[in-house]
Amino acid sequence: MNKAEFIELFAEQNKISAKLAEAIVNSILETMIEAIVQQRRIEIRGFGSFKIKEYKSYDGRNPKTGENIKVKEKLVPFFKMSKICKNNLIKENI
Repeated sequence: MNKAEFIELFAEQNKISAKLAEAIVNSILETMIEAIVQQRRIEIRGFGSFKIKEYKSYDGRNPKTGENIKVKEKLVPFFKMSKICKNNLIKENI
């Protein structure tokens, strides 16, 4: 499901206009992005949590050339699904 399809479904389920649904979804996403950029953890009970994981630099190898390289430290967004959400997926055989 893409963003437009999600907005359409959200509007239908909440009996609101597509324009209002789009504004709500965009506001939520912008707020979440802002929090993630500030490296703040977001927890939505029953769904999951988002956080930034920090990976330190390390010595690696270029798989094509075999050359040793220094991989820079990096910040990577990470999502962990809640147990409730995971169990619902298992129940539905997804």
